[in-house]
Parts: sequence; C-alpha cells; structure tokens
Amino acid sequence: MTKSTKEKLSYMKQYESSPKEIKKREERNLARQHALKEGKAHKGDGTEVDHIKPLRKGGKNVAENTRVIPASVNRAWRKGKKGYDE
Repeated sequence: MTKSTKEKLSYMKQYESSPKEIKKREERNLARQHALKEGKAHKGDGTEVDHIKPLRKGGKNVAENTRVIPASVNRAWRKGKKGYDE
C-alpha cells in the first residue's frame, strides 16, 4: 500500500471538515445506528448500510431507502463487479 503525500493528507483533512461532508457523514452514521438498534447489523460484522437511492442523488435517510449488505458488495460497484443488488 502506498503512503499518502503531505499534500493529499492536507487536502483530505480540509475536504472532510467541510460542512457538506460533515452532514453526509452524520446521515450515514445515523443510518448505521438505526440498523444496529433494529438488529439488522451488529458491531464488527463486516456489513454496511447501503442507501438504495444514494444521498448524493437526493435519496433520503429513511428505512425504506436503506438496506444492510456486506461491505465487499457495497464497495464492489466501484470496481465494476457484479453482485451489487444482492
């Protein structure tokens, strides 16, 4: 794994502290908390809460728009892998 440069680390720190990114992170964390309370997910189980209609495309943080899926499946679409709709 390559190390990040100082420039990239500085950029990411600034990017992740922007109000827009903070709000999105709060919404994702809230969705995870709801899944934990409902027993759909467990701490350390390798799952993530997936928004069926992504927040960035106007999706809401409601139960009807979320599902718990394995992290490997949730991140696979970035690599062009099949199995995203499991």
